[in-house]
Amino acid sequence: MRQVIAGNWKMNGKFSDITPFAAAVLEADLGADLIICPPFPLLQGFAAALPGAHGAIGGQDCHANGSGAHTGDVSAALLAEAGAKYVILGHSERRADHGETNADVAAKVLAALSAGLIPIVCVGETESERDAGEAEHVVRTQLTHSLPSSFAGLVAYEPVWAIGTGRTPSEADVTAMHARIRAVLVAQFPASGASTPILYGGSFKPGNAASLLSLPEVGGALVGGASLNAADFLAIAASAPRG
Repeated sequence: MRQVIAGNWKMNGKFSDITPFAAAVLEADLGADLIICPPFPLLQGFAAALPGAHGAIGGQDCHANGSGAHTGDVSAALLAEAGAKYVILGHSERRADHGETNADVAAKVLAALSAGLIPIVCVGETESERDAGEAEHVVRTQLTHSLPSSFAGLVAYEPVWAIGTGRTPSEADVTAMHARIRAVLVAQFPASGASTPILYGGSFKPGNAASLLSLPEVGGALVGGASLNAADFLAIAASAPRG
């Protein structure tokens, strides 16, 4: 199975970035599937610049409702209409900055699936939770309560303390947590849990990409800051094992 390399641009990027970034992607010969998740206003531009075979587009969040008085939010259906195929849900920054609960994330997953989007659901522990020996419990709880029974999509493990800090868990830590996530998914979704892609995210960069992407149960990457630079993002994607 080809690995998935998703770039989360967060609140970064300009319209002028679309053309050169897309041109670099179009020229690349990669053995991985690319997803680019820019800020909402850039979605249509990226969707027009990148034919589907060269990279998919994703949103960074959606509302659980299809419409209504929700100032500043966006519906899953509108993301799909703008050209998105994927949507990131439950990112730690949404959970922390906007108080999103596991129940909120589960409701958004249902909205995404209803709109035909593929959710990328994020889980991960904080530094204090890991230091207290609670990392596995936290991630298991997030999986259990953020993924509805109809879930079909991807899971991304991002230890919160490694996002944008330059710190990366040891390969043993990543391997252990991905194995535990796989076990939870298999128990929770007997028909699909064994094949659900599990991405790793947290201070991904070209220098550590090959080793991280080769670890057991790592099905790809959710890349933050390094995804803003086309050369770095494509170097990470080029490190993915060709399957």
